[in-house]
Amino acid sequence: MHVIEHIYINGRFVTPAGNEWLDIIKPADGSVIGRARLADARDAERAIAAAHAAFPAFAQTSVAQRLALLEQMYEAVTRCQDELHAAVLEEYGAPASRSAWMSTYPASVIRSVIDELRVYPFEQQAGRARVRMVPLGVAGLITPWNSNAGFICHKLATAIAAGCTTVIKPSEFSLLQTRVIAEALHRAGLPAGVFNIVTGRGDTTGSAISTHPQVAKISFTGSTATGKAILRSAADTFKRVTLELGGKSPTLILPDADAAQAAELAVQAGFINSGQACIAGTRILVPVQRKAEFERALAAAVEAQISGDPAEAATTIGPMVNEKQWQRVQHYIALGEQQGARLLAGGPGRPAGLRQGWYIRPTLFTDVTNDMTIAREEIFGPVLSIISYRDEADAIALANDTDYGLSALVIGKDEQRAREVGEQILAGRVMINTLAHEPRAPFGGFRHSGIGREMGQWGISAFLEPRALTLA
Repeated sequence: MHVIEHIYINGRFVTPAGNEWLDIIKPADGSVIGRARLADARDAERAIAAAHAAFPAFAQTSVAQRLALLEQMYEAVTRCQDELHAAVLEEYGAPASRSAWMSTYPASVIRSVIDELRVYPFEQQAGRARVRMVPLGVAGLITPWNSNAGFICHKLATAIAAGCTTVIKPSEFSLLQTRVIAEALHRAGLPAGVFNIVTGRGDTTGSAISTHPQVAKISFTGSTATGKAILRSAADTFKRVTLELGGKSPTLILPDADAAQAAELAVQAGFINSGQACIAGTRILVPVQRKAEFERALAAAVEAQISGDPAEAATTIGPMVNEKQWQRVQHYIALGEQQGARLLAGGPGRPAGLRQGWYIRPTLFTDVTNDMTIAREEIFGPVLSIISYRDEADAIALANDTDYGLSALVIGKDEQRAREVGEQILAGRVMINTLAHEPRAPFGGFRHSGIGREMGQWGISAFLEPRALTLA
């Protein structure tokens, strides 16, 4: 039984002022595997004070000093990969292949930030002015449960690269991962106050961070609804804000695509992280003249998915993170049927043979129109919709007919044509015949998918403000 009763403030593990205890639930079977004491607004204020006190000195550190700290951070996080993998499997339930990636990604993303910091242009000439990029101040970093450790390490490494001190509010549903990462970062020997971790609820700890006048920057990844609330809260103190929010990503299959290959890639895109991903390609657009063929191929690919024990190598779909998320996805499946979509695979309830745990039947709808709820709202589970289009113009219009704009995938045999189509889609990232992640490219969304960008040079710039010094 896990017992977590400390948070991290000013270089030490301390007991929270908050006295709420939260059960840690294993999503694979619904059992209670531990308890954790949550931080509250008072703890957030202590953490902000520590970060604020540490900022003046840290802002003056050289690039070489920050690189050295990031190297220490990289080494410490690399050494905890096995422990982190076990935590992801136990408290989150990502399939083995995904959980293995989730345990190595935190270190790899630190390495990416190191590479970018080596070449980042902190100074440049603009006419007679010398422009210097200066750190904003204390940054509040708020991370989600679907890849908590990776987001902590990426946001923190980027803030350090820029010279900002931080207060981190991880998801309260990722307590084991947060403990592993906090202990690794402590071993890394970062200066006291540079990072502080207060695990609590959004309406207490998160709210205190997003409204506090000594917090200059908020970097949030999570739902669009919460992002809107943070944006409103940040306005009173003119905080700089980066929001990476929800998505309803289109996977556009062009008429020349091979049905079997396209279906395999489309289902991978839709079921990434068991469908619990903002970039999941949940709207699959297919040409009407080949609709039946693509329906068969996509149904076969969905039915080939294996739901079950996340630790088993054969498992491709793990459980939802908790009962609330399971109920949410069940609600959307019922809505799809009620609104006239036709089931090709899956449906309500748990997969055959699984009587406990928060498992969803991998589900595929067809005859979906773009005005249906399952085509408009982010479901965050393994539920895909097939929408047919008449011609290329109709396909692009459907792809862009969404409140979101985070990611998109175009699949086609003629790569040049696929690229031309992709360039007409309004999304922060458009993938052409691949799901490969490019860490140097900016990541973020159009419209309700967020504000600003992370990753690469754009990510570091988000924690900086330009100051121009003009001579006579």
